[in-house]
Amino acid sequence: MDVLKRRIGLEQEFFLVNETGEISNRADEFLQACHSVAEAQGVNPQYFVPEFVKNMVEINTAPAYTATDLAKEYLRNLKLAIAVAQQMNLRLYPLSSYPLHIMPVMRDQLNYHIQARTVGYDKFLHAGKCTGTHIHLEVPPGVIDSRVVVSYNSNAAEREELLNIYNLATAFDSALICLTRSCPFYEGRAIGLAMHTIRYRGSETFDWEGVYTHLQPVGGLMPYADSVESLVEQQFARYYAWLQAMDKAKVERHLFKEAGGSLLKSAWNPVRLNKLGTVEIRCIDSNFPSVIISVIAILEKAARRVRTEQLKVIPNKEVYTFQLSGNYLWVPDFENLNGKLLYAAATEGIKHPKVKAYIDSVLEFAITEGGEGAKYLTKLRAELEQYQSIEAEILQKFTPATAELSREQGLRLVRECCDKLEAQVSSLDGEHPLTALDELTVTSNES
Repeated sequence: MDVLKRRIGLEQEFFLVNETGEISNRADEFLQACHSVAEAQGVNPQYFVPEFVKNMVEINTAPAYTATDLAKEYLRNLKLAIAVAQQMNLRLYPLSSYPLHIMPVMRDQLNYHIQARTVGYDKFLHAGKCTGTHIHLEVPPGVIDSRVVVSYNSNAAEREELLNIYNLATAFDSALICLTRSCPFYEGRAIGLAMHTIRYRGSETFDWEGVYTHLQPVGGLMPYADSVESLVEQQFARYYAWLQAMDKAKVERHLFKEAGGSLLKSAWNPVRLNKLGTVEIRCIDSNFPSVIISVIAILEKAARRVRTEQLKVIPNKEVYTFQLSGNYLWVPDFENLNGKLLYAAATEGIKHPKVKAYIDSVLEFAITEGGEGAKYLTKLRAELEQYQSIEAEILQKFTPATAELSREQGLRLVRECCDKLEAQVSSLDGEHPLTALDELTVTSNES
């Protein structure tokens, strides 16, 4: 089994806006144009897909064997979408929340209505006001079975790899939240929290009102799996938690299956198993390419190291950082990861000493793998004390930060972010985007 031949893929959601920065519901028209241009250029039109609301689109990539190849695919598809948008007097806004008040228009599809009825329409609309980035880490072909979770035909080595990649992705959760925090404003206000995390994942523990606040088995971070058996049990428990929530909301169970629902499709967790044969990481804010590509590099390098060194990823109550000992990679236990560490990542962020130490250890682990992008990550680690997320940079421009954002300010912010997206795609697009990333300044993520 050649573990080096594992692929990585990406999906990123964007808000569609007009030239003034106002939200646009022209997603269908825009995507149809993208499909036409893609076909003309020999690009798969399926990389340009609708989201559940008409003001949002998703741009995907083909799976790639290296971070460099994935970044090239990502930038190529993004460049195509930007060009199409410009022809239609539209733009792509890349950050994780639209800064002003909006009322998303939901598509009239059964699967969306089921979700909305089950969690509540008002709560579900938070998902139409937040955008995320999903990164897929491939696991051995055939090991994930959508009916029984883990294939009966898989061998011990394949199951072990699945387990360790799943636990690695889980251990990355708070680091990815912290590093990718993008837009501080949600419905016109900044409250000093990671808004995508708060409004999508939610938390009863921390009183974060989001889509899945009261349905954490379905939308919150799930615990590490200490065995393949416990991973399977976890997936079935989540599935039945969703069915019970449907029952409580008086939504007939048969509708879920009629809408294409299944065991694995009842998961909207930050880390989930995907029937495509991947561990899908969903906790990442939509952000500028510089941030997304750096995250691609971190995850690709870390996953490759776990596979090639056949490391066992094990949670430990005594550690708060990544610690390597022999063929064991000790990571923060779930109580800490989904408790104090999550809260600190979503509030103080990198300024919190435990978060800083944790991210430092994550970067150290990834950097050891070397290759393209390692220079930027080394620079990032060296300057971690001064690191500012995109969110923090934006907040510096607004005083006081918690004041109501005026419509003029909000629209200007949207246009500036569209400008920056387009400039970064132009500067990073090439044969070696990770090498181009090396030239950017870590502390400002300048275009």
